[in-house]
Amino acid sequence: MTMKWVEVASIDDIPSRGARCVNTPEGKIAVFRTAEGQVFAIEDHCPHKGGPLSQGIVHGTSVTCPLHNWVISLETGKALGADEGTARTVPTRIEGERLFIALGAVVEKAA
Repeated sequence: MTMKWVEVASIDDIPSRGARCVNTPEGKIAVFRTAEGQVFAIEDHCPHKGGPLSQGIVHGTSVTCPLHNWVISLETGKALGADEGTARTVPTRIEGERLFIALGAVVEKAA
């Protein structure tokens, strides 16, 4: 599968320990920035009940869904703890201050 890198924001547009959403042909993607400056992109739907992960609390490399407190790994998209489910992840790339996501390369949900 060929990746198409699409510029979505300046790194400064994503708040530390926060997120911004991007509408793509593959659905709404939430782009997160950790307190340490790492950037991750995953679908903006919790695998539990579809809650908006972009509105959750970022802690470390995880986000807590605002609806039912499920904790989702930003690195893998997997629910942590006793919960089960996975949100799709999207590759990211930073060039200077520009932030890109890879369309056409969305990792499928785990079976």
